[in-house]
Amino acid sequence: MFSPADREHMAEALRLAEKGLYTATPNPRVGCVIARDGQAVGTGWHEKTGGPHAEVLALRAAGAHARGATAYVSLEPCSHYGRTPPCVDALIEAGIARVVAAMEDPNSQVAGSGFARLRAAGIEVESGLMQDEARALNNGFVSRMSRGRPWVRTKIAASLDGRTALANGQSQWITGPEARRDGHAWRARACAVLTGIGTVRDDDPQLNVREVETTRQPLKVVVDSHLRLPLSAKLLESGKVLVAAAVDDKAGIAALQDKGAEVVVLPNAQGKVELTELMRELARREINEVQVEAGFKLNGSLLREGLVDEILIYLAPSILGDSACGMFKLPELADLERKRLLQFGDVRTIGRDIRILARVVN
Repeated sequence: MFSPADREHMAEALRLAEKGLYTATPNPRVGCVIARDGQAVGTGWHEKTGGPHAEVLALRAAGAHARGATAYVSLEPCSHYGRTPPCVDALIEAGIARVVAAMEDPNSQVAGSGFARLRAAGIEVESGLMQDEARALNNGFVSRMSRGRPWVRTKIAASLDGRTALANGQSQWITGPEARRDGHAWRARACAVLTGIGTVRDDDPQLNVREVETTRQPLKVVVDSHLRLPLSAKLLESGKVLVAAAVDDKAGIAALQDKGAEVVVLPNAQGKVELTELMRELARREINEVQVEAGFKLNGSLLREGLVDEILIYLAPSILGDSACGMFKLPELADLERKRLLQFGDVRTIGRDIRILARVVN
């Protein structure tokens, strides 16, 4: 049974973990609090890959006070040699008496072995405190480790009647500047931003983070089955670009490579990009979170393939009418029982617009 003090310290560990929201990838976001006699004596959070883990920083801050203390950590301490030594060794050496973790590490290299080694060293171990909050903070890492694909978030800006662009393709700007800035904050936390060739040709987006400060730009991914990406596209001007194609066009590939892009050829039976395999490829590249910023065709394809985990929608106080483009191109339903269900999460006003974050249920 966890005490109020346990919950207080774990809440602080989660707040610390959140500091790595934009920088920890591809590692999980982890925070740690070392507490003794009810008081925190050391804290730490994992900032970036290759840097010290949260537990190590918290132990350094605690010093000799760590002996006999409790370590509150938002994820099971690692038990293997990766880019840094195992955190369980540091906890054991420091004389920690008790470890409270929010959740087990989904990484198969850990997955309970960290807890086992701590217990074998005589350390009391408890887990599951604020597990849902910890999991939400690392849904991308958990998805990559447990499902072999990233967590996919589809971001949409639409009118109140659910229209994302005019019939002629014009879409800039449906929502206000505050919503666009907020969208860039979500873009900054993603490891990759994915779009389709239609959006590139209609809008010529840069797909980088500009509206908020960031130390890292996400990978730009373009689904372009027939390699029609213009070499003058703005997204090719800076940053890493991955083009997913369905044709092995040597000349087209070479031209894009000359512009600094990388091309992967992943055809399906219909001559289009195999989206499920694309997600596996992104996972192999240690991509935890993908933010989709595409048109209704690619949005619909991803949803049909069961590859969308959550939808981030900004609804503007405007109406564009039936002739404008919708959010998802999906087959007509003859039965309401076949509708796709969502679970609303966060709903709030951003400037003049409404932002809805919803999980895909089925």
